[in-house]
Amino acid sequence: MSAPVGDIGLIGLAVMGQNLILNMNDKGFTVVAYNRTTSKVDDFLANEAKGTKVQGAHSIQELCAKLKRPRKIILLVKAGPAVDSFIQQLEPYLEKGDIIIDGGNSHYPDSIRRTQELEAKGLLFVGSGVSGGEEGARHGPSLMPGGSTAAWPAIKEIFQKTSAQVNGEPCCDWVGETGSGHYVKMVHNGIEYGDMQLIAEAYDILKRGLGIHESEIADIFTTWNKGVLDSFLIEITANILKFNDDDGVPLVTKILDKAGQKGTGKWTAIAALDAGTAVTLIGEAVFARCLSAIKDERVRASKVINGPQREPFRGDKQQFIDDLEQALYASKIISYTQGFMLMRETAKELNWNLNYAGIARMWRGGCIIKSVFLGDITSAYEKNKDLESLLFDNFFNKAVHKAQPGWRRVIAQACLWGIPTPAFSTALAFFDGYRSEVVPANLIQAQRDYFGAHTFRVVSGKENSRLPKDTDIHINWTGRGGNVSASSYSA
Repeated sequence: MSAPVGDIGLIGLAVMGQNLILNMNDKGFTVVAYNRTTSKVDDFLANEAKGTKVQGAHSIQELCAKLKRPRKIILLVKAGPAVDSFIQQLEPYLEKGDIIIDGGNSHYPDSIRRTQELEAKGLLFVGSGVSGGEEGARHGPSLMPGGSTAAWPAIKEIFQKTSAQVNGEPCCDWVGETGSGHYVKMVHNGIEYGDMQLIAEAYDILKRGLGIHESEIADIFTTWNKGVLDSFLIEITANILKFNDDDGVPLVTKILDKAGQKGTGKWTAIAALDAGTAVTLIGEAVFARCLSAIKDERVRASKVINGPQREPFRGDKQQFIDDLEQALYASKIISYTQGFMLMRETAKELNWNLNYAGIARMWRGGCIIKSVFLGDITSAYEKNKDLESLLFDNFFNKAVHKAQPGWRRVIAQACLWGIPTPAFSTALAFFDGYRSEVVPANLIQAQRDYFGAHTFRVVSGKENSRLPKDTDIHINWTGRGGNVSASSYSA
């Protein structure tokens, strides 16, 4: 058999797989392509890959035989059992130090498990988030690899040259251990849910609140895209709002108001609940999609439940639009603050050494949430890699304080109009809760002790012989209960 020629192999010739192969080929790497339905390999070589250096393989054994060592094989197949099935098929033909890379949308606990299982067999595993869709895969995605740290030197050049580039820097860096690559991709997708919901709420306020037509709203978004909100999602929103159907009516107004979801936003919200981290904006964005899904019920409700009489806006229209821009910017800052807080909490729990500046840098290009704003987050973590919260960074602290008056005015006006703003409102509620030295959780803890003997602790300086400090205390509130606390419950 001739000497191996492939720099990397890829299994899965759907659109993402084909585009990523062509991208890697453009960057000078020889890719060996395989698909379970082998006729797809021949079709790909005869059409899209014609005239390239791409090699084909008609079996797992042939794929592995054509790869240089250490072998590097990307799986772009459906998340779940298919990934484990291909790993099992590959194992007999791999040697110590060979690398399996899962580039699908796998749930991060699966990547943790796969890393541990393959390392125990002398193999290396990388779970890599890939963002940017078909266009990104072809011309430069955001890549978020994590897993077996020993694999990074072997894949670094291929990954960083294949990824999107911003100011000469690759939108790809090593994320961290075990399942961290897919975890970061999950949080990325959750933040994407939040960004999309915020933009939709801004559109709703402009349309239903101010009565502005889609073409003018498109102009507003185009203007915003030249400032602090400069981003892919703002850009495509302007394009969507400008797009008219054949009858001249904006197409967006004909689209049924039921938003789908694939689950990664829900995964982020669940992960936040498991970690005990207040990622409220992503949670509200997921619930907003759930509410959108019950269209028939909402139609019935609209016939029997009345809201406020919507009065015409009599204030300074341009000032309100400027306020809305600041409200969107401030809410976005809160969403990313929450996302990075979640990653920090999980990193502590799982002993991951996450590269936060690198994560923000990876998201600056090639992915759905790419924006100028992410450069500011990169700078914040480059200045202080242990930054506790983006709101403690001087740049973001000033930005939120500048936005605060307009942010409050927008939410108050939307409330008076009866226009729902779950993402805007929860962002402000988090901000107000986060900056509060005292919140009413003391009353909640008293209630828990009253009905369930769940105990409480006293504020420093308020202790006495009956209420000692640093001790879990249960009080017999009624004089009728006992003095035994529910010690099995955490206060």
